[in-house]
Amino acid sequence: MTFVVTEACIKCKYMDCVEVCPVDCFHEGPNMLVINPDECIDCTLCEPECPVDAILSEDELSDDQQKFLQINIELSEKWPVIVEIKDVPTDADEWVDVKDKLEYLER
Repeated sequence: MTFVVTEACIKCKYMDCVEVCPVDCFHEGPNMLVINPDECIDCTLCEPECPVDAILSEDELSDDQQKFLQINIELSEKWPVIVEIKDVPTDADEWVDVKDKLEYLER
């Protein structure tokens, strides 16, 4: 099992999760983070750190969120590892409650 970054992260990209990860499995894209499932050790440390509840266990993904497992796999192979918190997007707070953000994902 792995943890998965879901749609709630798009355009928010808070990075509280990054510093608690003991295996550096987070990867940073232009407007979202993803988890490399091959590196995730299922430690559960990242999940409660996310202020927008964007991180879920693979077992907790709803049917409409299942696509994010594949998105995390695909993009973690392309995007660089991130190990330190950086500045969040200046408009992140404006995107917290927005739903259906997949169309805004920058690959």
